[in-house]
Amino acid sequence: MRALPDERTGDAPVVCIIPALNAAPTVGGVVDALRAAVPRAIVIAVNDGSTDDTESVLRSASDRMLSFARNRGKGAALRAAFALVAEEYPSSAVLTIDADGQHDATCAPRLLEALAVADIVIGTRAIRAEHVPPHRRIANRLSTAATRVVTRREIHDSQSGFRALRPGIVGAVVARGDRYEFETDFLVRAARRGYSVAEVEVPTIYGPPSHFRALRDAWLVTRVLWSHRDALFERTTERAD
Repeated sequence: MRALPDERTGDAPVVCIIPALNAAPTVGGVVDALRAAVPRAIVIAVNDGSTDDTESVLRSASDRMLSFARNRGKGAALRAAFALVAEEYPSSAVLTIDADGQHDATCAPRLLEALAVADIVIGTRAIRAEHVPPHRRIANRLSTAATRVVTRREIHDSQSGFRALRPGIVGAVVARGDRYEFETDFLVRAARRGYSVAEVEVPTIYGPPSHFRALRDAWLVTRVLWSHRDALFERTTERAD
């Protein structure tokens, strides 16, 4: 993996964040694959109120673990991990990846390398592939199209949780929402602050059922995008840095 520019990260290791809900059968393999792909990574896992053995697996597999007594949602898990990174690892680039094994961790170096040309890099899936469940294809295409309009960025998979971010962004962008809408809100707010977005194509892997609930979460994403409708009529804010 090509090193990130020194002025952005120095010698700080990459922080990998894994929000996990009832992912005991898969999350251990995700961590192992990440460590092989990004050897110096610090793995921070968030147990989002799991009722299986996820907490036990994370306790032994991760470097740091946050744990919720009850399920609070993926957005709440990411927000808690972002706050920890902003406070304790402010010079580190951040990689987020789901715990269900539906992201190919071997692609992580490619996302991190792309931070040389963009502030945020999305691992974009071939969401139109035939093996992707129809309801997921429709929900993703609609939300992605709306996100592209609001952010004025060429985004093709706004729901991908496989992302790389340059140092400092998780502390600078304060997103709202406790579930899947958090990731959409984060992209919109980051774009409005002037952060650039790039994409890296990654394989589309579907194994265990997703925790995404089509009606509920699509509604939450839609509500987030509607709340940013004023972005259509204003100029993008340039970053001070």
